[in-house]
Amino acid sequence: MKTILITGGAGFIGSHLGERLLQEGNKIICVDNFLSSSRENVSDLLVNPNFKLIEHDIIEPLFIDEKIDEIYNLACPASPIHYQKNAIRTIKANTIGVINMLGLARHHGAKILQASTSEVYGDPIVHPQTEEYRGNVNPDGPRACYDEGKRCAETLFFDYWRTHNLKIKIVRIFNTYGSKMAKDDGRVVSNFILQALENKDITMYGDGSQTRSFCYVDDLVEGLIKMMNTNDKITGPINLGNPGEFTILELAKKVLELTGSKSKIIFEDLPVDDPKQRKPDISKAKKILNWEPKINFQDGLIETINYFKSII
Repeated sequence: MKTILITGGAGFIGSHLGERLLQEGNKIICVDNFLSSSRENVSDLLVNPNFKLIEHDIIEPLFIDEKIDEIYNLACPASPIHYQKNAIRTIKANTIGVINMLGLARHHGAKILQASTSEVYGDPIVHPQTEEYRGNVNPDGPRACYDEGKRCAETLFFDYWRTHNLKIKIVRIFNTYGSKMAKDDGRVVSNFILQALENKDITMYGDGSQTRSFCYVDDLVEGLIKMMNTNDKITGPINLGNPGEFTILELAKKVLELTGSKSKIIFEDLPVDDPKQRKPDISKAKKILNWEPKINFQDGLIETINYFKSII
């Protein structure tokens, strides 16, 4: 039995990851400050004696007495609404918080995985995005606290690897969706589904021609675990996402079709620095991890719609 610490463990992705790792017979320490997550996401896990919940912000040092084998660092608001609401706290999580987690991993001799993001590519001028692409990020825009914060987190990981021979793993996560998404997280999938289910106008930013690639959360969790289980020579970064590409307008129409909603689509101005294209090249994930998404977009959307029906 491994003891695995998950920061952001009560968040959308973290709660799914914790549940899966518990099912595999591990002991899970879930650390979360509940800034953008929910206790409800892990309520079913609290009865498991191998699950421990610690309310803590990784910006502050964390001390764990028991031996930790692995750390998944997922702690950071991931939607623009949340990370722009408190930009300084966001960048602190990606710098001070990351340093604290790297120090904890070093103390325990643990492997540590950083959940980085496709946002490190900014508004890309290379399409699809490979891990070698260095990005097109605005360092002083309203999204920079997240985009540049995650870039700095990757730098810190590699500096600890070079300096201290720490066992590191870095994945760059592309748009992910599924159950346990927060209703107020402002992400496009949850926004559209909730607006459709409540027969409200669907808000389309820009003309809807911008593209995204959507990966179902179960597929992503599989990729995270496969990456953690690679040998110590494999550090990443490795893209994790679904290379199927859809325009935002296509997404809206699919949500309307699957919900049977009568909502109308209205168009508003595109936010500053919002990427026009986003699609992962997952060649490395296929070759190194033997991983690629298995759940098709419509099936995942139906599961997600059913989840939101159950909570509204």
